[in-house]
Amino acid sequence: MSNDVVLTTPKAQIPAPRLLLSIAPPERAAFFPADSRAALAALTPDVITVSPEDAGDSDALAETEIAIVAWGFPALDREMLARMPRLRLVVNAASSVRSLVTDAFWDSGIPISQAGAAMSPAVAEMSLTLTLSLLRRVHRMDNALRHGLPWDAARDIERAREISGCRVGVIGASRTGREYIRLCTALGADVRVYDPYLPDGDPLAANSDSLDEVLATSDVIAIHAPATSETAGMLGRRELSSLSDGAVIVNTARASLIDMDALYDEVSSGRLDAALDVFEREPLPDDDRWRALPGALLTGHVSGATRESRARAGRIVIDEVARFLANDELQHRVTRDALERMA
Repeated sequence: MSNDVVLTTPKAQIPAPRLLLSIAPPERAAFFPADSRAALAALTPDVITVSPEDAGDSDALAETEIAIVAWGFPALDREMLARMPRLRLVVNAASSVRSLVTDAFWDSGIPISQAGAAMSPAVAEMSLTLTLSLLRRVHRMDNALRHGLPWDAARDIERAREISGCRVGVIGASRTGREYIRLCTALGADVRVYDPYLPDGDPLAANSDSLDEVLATSDVIAIHAPATSETAGMLGRRELSSLSDGAVIVNTARASLIDMDALYDEVSSGRLDAALDVFEREPLPDDDRWRALPGALLTGHVSGATRESRARAGRIVIDEVARFLANDELQHRVTRDALERMA
C-alpha cells in the first residue's frame, strides 16, 4: 500500500459580482428594509452604496458588474458605459427606464430590468380612492367647509353618486389599468375599456369599446395608458367636450395624455371635475392655476409610493439579480421594442 500523499488542488472560487446600489437614502431604506438587505447580501456581499448624484464620478463604476438604480441615476450613454466596462446587468428599482437608456446602451446588449409591477396595486388603489372621492363630492365639500362657507351652503352641491352601477371608462389596459378594473368591478361598477392593443382572446375584450364610445358613455374616465408619442394629447378639446355634464376624470398616469388647457377650462367652468396626481410641471408651483379650483382634487405624484409597493419593488429587484446569477430568464426585462409601448 502506497504511503504517497495525493495533493488535490481546490476548485477556484468564483468571486462575487461587484454590485452598485445607487438609490437616494430615504428610498433606499424603503426599497430594501433589513430583511431585503440581508437577502441581497446573501447573493453578493460585495455591495457598494453610492448616492445617485455622486454616481457619475464614483470610482466604483470601474468594477461594477450589476447596477441597482432608481431616480436620479445618470443616463447610460456612451461615456457612462465606458466608465463601467464590466457592467453585465442593470435593474431599475423604480418603474420607467426611459431616463436611463440610450442608443449606446441598447447597442451594448446589456440587459435591463425594472420593478414597475410593484407599483400597480398601489396606483390602482389610489386611482380608486380618487374615483370614490370625486363621485362622493368629498373634494368639493372639503373645499367649501375649509373656506368658511356656511354649513347649508357647503352642503348645497350636486348630489353624490355611488360607484355601484356607475359606468367607469378606463383608458389603457395596463397592469395598473387591469388592477383598477378589478377593484371597480368588485364594487359593482360597469366598466368599459379602450385599448387598441388588447390581444385576441383577452378577457377584457367583451368590455372593450372605441375611445369615442367610452368617453361618450362614461360617468368616470380613469387614465392608465403609458406616455408615448402615440398617446400624447389623446384627450383634447373634442374628446373632453364629448363627456357628459358632471362626469369626472382621474389621471394617475401622465399629464401629457391630456390637453391640460382644455381640461382646465372644463373643470373651471364646473362642467367636469378632475382628480390629478400628475402635472405638466412638477413640483407643482405654489401659484399654479390648478390649486384654486374647487372642482379639482390634487395629489403630488404619490400614487405608487406606499410602504408596501416599495418593499415589493425591492423583492422584485432581488429576484431579478438572483435569476441573472443563476442564468435564468429575467421576469421583468425591458427591451427596446417593448419600450415603445411602455410608460
